[in-house]
Amino acid sequence: MSFGEMDPVHRAVLRKHRLELSGQLLVSETIVPFLYQEEILTDAQVEDIESRSTERQKTLRLLDLLPSRGPRAFQSFLRSLQDFSWVRDRLLQELQTPPEPGPKDACRLQESVLQRVPSDRELSQLALQLGAEWESVLLDLGLSAEVLFRCRSDHSLSSQAAALAGLVRWRRAEGKRATVERLLQSLQSAGIHSAVLEDVLNVSS
Repeated sequence: MSFGEMDPVHRAVLRKHRLELSGQLLVSETIVPFLYQEEILTDAQVEDIESRSTERQKTLRLLDLLPSRGPRAFQSFLRSLQDFSWVRDRLLQELQTPPEPGPKDACRLQESVLQRVPSDRELSQLALQLGAEWESVLLDLGLSAEVLFRCRSDHSLSSQAAALAGLVRWRRAEGKRATVERLLQSLQSAGIHSAVLEDVLNVSS
């Protein structure tokens, strides 16, 4: 069954508030069961979410899945926030406020670029740029502390090589879900400007 895509405006709101939502929501008790009941999430997706070790990781995984669950997904998500009315009100207020262009949101990447999987060369170039933030980025992408430790141990002389190893593991594990958009979300969560990724992808100004 094809669900289609979420409204780009709704997807942008979820992307913008991703970090805030991951720190405020407890999705296991009411949100995920509600979305399953509404047939927004499948059995496999519920298991995928619940397999994450922390509530923050569960919320991040849910936010990764929602945009691909069709135009109904956002409204169903809002209805699932009955126990988090202040979060729902914040999202609704955001929808009613015209977006103001600013440096943080000035991403010049086209939707077609955001939805594709980054190449080996692009991941290698990105690994060069991450510096000390590489572990924060990879944790946000869903890699475990154990995997990060292995990357560090296997490449103890080069943080760039360790970062690349982690990025390649993420892409292999996530497959078609390992998109440029997902990468951008984790970079922004780690405080890295979108221009870093734009430069890697050779986006002209």
